[in-house]
Amino acid sequence: MRVLVVEDEPKMRRLLRRALTEEGYAVDTAADGPRALGLAAVAAYDAVLLDVMLPGPDGFAVCTELRRRGAWVPVLMLTAKDAVADRVRGLDGGADDYLTKPFSLDELMARLRALIRRGPGERPAVLRAGDLSLDPATRTVRRGEDEIALTGKEYALLEALLRRPGMVLTRDILVEHCWDLGTSPYSNVVDAHIKALRDKIDRPFGTRAIETIRTVGYRLRRDGGRTFPSAAP
Repeated sequence: MRVLVVEDEPKMRRLLRRALTEEGYAVDTAADGPRALGLAAVAAYDAVLLDVMLPGPDGFAVCTELRRRGAWVPVLMLTAKDAVADRVRGLDGGADDYLTKPFSLDELMARLRALIRRGPGERPAVLRAGDLSLDPATRTVRRGEDEIALTGKEYALLEALLRRPGMVLTRDILVEHCWDLGTSPYSNVVDAHIKALRDKIDRPFGTRAIETIRTVGYRLRRDGGRTFPSAAP
């Protein structure tokens, strides 16, 4: 397993490299954001240990840039900043975990092993399909530059569909993800809310993002929806 350590403090950088090497990891190091981004562009890492307080672009910016490039390597952020707002910013910016200094090396290794088990699957901070986007951190939905107000259930349905674009989700799956236990998938609750969702994200824009798969369920187009000459009635 290969790990990138991004830490500007030389003593801490050496400590992490030595500890990881003793655990059997191959370790590369960087002391600043540009070097980290350069290494990440040419090497395949199984995880990144990323300090927040870096010269140049800080750890938050480096993590955001990695995700913007489509690099989904697991990121564990390390920082002396323990304010809740900083932890929230890091996690919402695309980090997978957050550890404050000083920390136990045993805990760091355990968290690292857990991250590596998850693998590099896509985990975007903002969900997108074409020009349709949903930001879970701010709970905002947009078509292009237009913000769309949704109810709680409409938002939950759209998030479930956007997390699996191109996949058919049955009514059972949608009920399981968006409603409490006891809601029947055979009622018209899903269909009614899908219609309301289409009325907000599709019809005003002359698009069709949500497709009905007869007798099965619904699917969100990966391209965010075909565009039609005029909005559907």
